[in-house]
Amino acid sequence: MSLSPQGLRHHSLLVLGYGMPQSAASTDDSLRIYAVHVGGLYGVYLGNGLVITAAHAVQANPLVRLAGLDLPAKILKKSPFDQLDLALLKVEESELPISLRLRRMPLCTRPLVVGQPVIVAIPEKTARSQIISPHLLPPDTRRRFATAIQDVATTGNSGSGVFDAGQKCLLGIMSRKIMVNVSGGKPKDIAKYFVPAPIIRGFIPTSLRF
Repeated sequence: MSLSPQGLRHHSLLVLGYGMPQSAASTDDSLRIYAVHVGGLYGVYLGNGLVITAAHAVQANPLVRLAGLDLPAKILKKSPFDQLDLALLKVEESELPISLRLRRMPLCTRPLVVGQPVIVAIPEKTARSQIISPHLLPPDTRRRFATAIQDVATTGNSGSGVFDAGQKCLLGIMSRKIMVNVSGGKPKDIAKYFVPAPIIRGFIPTSLRF
């Protein structure tokens, strides 16, 4: 078994046959306005100029691409990859379109349920997946990386947002792949771990929460 930060590329397979009507797909796409690029990876715009992403996606002097704009971002807080793997950035809110200044992305508050449908959003597209049971993960990962989605090759990589498919609130931030070795010693992706909303909430300074 191995864990790795998620890379820059997406695979081309489509997994999980959720029969989505066109109206549901268009609702899913409404989340793309909150999805941003951070360097070569991703993040989520929370509102008030704040962006949450994976720590390993952030280099010195980061640029955030949001609403078609490349904006310099200030690193407000960053944890090591091997701990929380979170980074909180801030862009100048006055540089954003008025429509974005008024938006807020709430963190989900309900407990996760196995089988719960989720949406993973990046600026270019969205993809659906579902919460999986920790018991499906390798034993040595179940405790620390219990919040995971079924590995969907079309879902976003590091820093992308995992959203509740019903409430459209933020469930978490994608952090890493969980892999196992199969016959021939080749690694196989089995799940993707995301940092869950309660940890994100605790990571954001109280003065910046809304």
